[in-house]
Amino acid sequence: MKHIVVIMADQLRADFLGKGMTPHIDALREESICFENAFCASPLCVPARGAFFTGRYPNETGSLINPWRKADERYGYVKQGIPNLFTLLDEEFDSAHSGKQHFLTEENLCQRADSKTHWVNSEADYAKMLKEKEIPAPGGPAFRCLVPELQQNKYTHVQHYSSPHTGCYPYGLENFFDGYFLDGALQAIKIRNTEKPLLLNVMFLAPHPPLDIPEPWYSKYTSVPMSGNVCQWYSHQSPLQIYNLSGAIGTKFTEEVYKEAWRVYAGLVTLLDDCVGQLVDALRQEGIYDDTLILFTSDHGEMLGSHTLFQKMCMYEEAVHVPMIWKFPKNDSIACKTITETVSHIDVLPTLLSWLGKEIPSGISGMNLMPMILGQCAHTGREQVFIQFDGNGALGNYQRCCVDNQYKLIIDMFKDEIFVELYDRAADPLESQNLAFDSTYWPTAAAYIEKIRTFMANTGDRLQLPDPQTILNGLQQYDM
Repeated sequence: MKHIVVIMADQLRADFLGKGMTPHIDALREESICFENAFCASPLCVPARGAFFTGRYPNETGSLINPWRKADERYGYVKQGIPNLFTLLDEEFDSAHSGKQHFLTEENLCQRADSKTHWVNSEADYAKMLKEKEIPAPGGPAFRCLVPELQQNKYTHVQHYSSPHTGCYPYGLENFFDGYFLDGALQAIKIRNTEKPLLLNVMFLAPHPPLDIPEPWYSKYTSVPMSGNVCQWYSHQSPLQIYNLSGAIGTKFTEEVYKEAWRVYAGLVTLLDDCVGQLVDALRQEGIYDDTLILFTSDHGEMLGSHTLFQKMCMYEEAVHVPMIWKFPKNDSIACKTITETVSHIDVLPTLLSWLGKEIPSGISGMNLMPMILGQCAHTGREQVFIQFDGNGALGNYQRCCVDNQYKLIIDMFKDEIFVELYDRAADPLESQNLAFDSTYWPTAAAYIEKIRTFMANTGDRLQLPDPQTILNGLQQYDM
């Protein structure tokens, strides 16, 4: 009997793994297929998860934003009738979900009477538990700051969003988000229906802000080396990021603030790792670890001061590059290795279905990665993956991105402005040199812009772009 456990972190930077902060995840990596160049489909929780669980790009699912603003909320939900991991597998599997429930569908999947998934220890359950104990949740006003947010691409509202401020949460792991979510997952393993294979989705909040975390993790590190691009605003970095939440927050804070944020964020990453370790131990104790496919990933990353930005909502590596680790059952005899081909979160569902020997539904844009995993081929047959952002809690800040192993091209849009960034991923991993401002790279940039235009047309994008030459000519207004 083969089981599946999906472990998803929230806002985990891929570059925090393998540096001594994540021994349990690193041990899992040693037994796994690791995709070094994996990307989310959107650097935002709800559309990222909508794409992950359906194998389709946000344009195709209809889930483009976090639906926090009433006027635009219809753009936050996966359209009715689109198959997903739960509807495809929960008949056959004993399916359970513990943790952050940001896979939002028009059918309201977690409240459907006919859903066979056990939706346990959700964020709403956590809030209820704290209220009964009369204990405050982590964070609060001291961990948030004011930012502008556009709605319907027309109206500016003032919102409160998480900042890089830090603190020590005094109520212990058992009352912290991830302690509660872990408990739900451990219970699901313990009381599972042993006559069925287990499908367990564990959605942790860590290391998403607020950076208000319990001991001993708050004091775990005295300092953590920061990336060389923290508090660096590079020449020809998109000025439109200032209008976006990541720039409106990130540019408020100094390097000293970010040093402390990196220290506490690292503690939160280790807290996440300890939770993963307990999950692995529980699977071993139940005697099903060797029969379980474990997929570890994150919905997206975190800027944490890189490019002078905070949170995600942009296309730089720190926000869109995600870990993707597949530990297969022992009897599958799949050789552990690292794969450098560029892949996307939308590839997860078709790969899982292929591994199970199931038919992949029509309409899925993701690629089946099993031939690469089995060593039958070196490539997916797809040249690039695409990423999009359409605003946070409402429509308004738009970005489109095309990425492969060599280049990344970003199109940033706000109101009537269009700004282009082109980076050589191998030569410039910190993304400090925007090659779009070197006219010798214009043929390359134009080719990638046209790829994005084709992607947008093929996926039914709400937006349209001018032709590549018009876009590139517009860069002359930015003092080339």
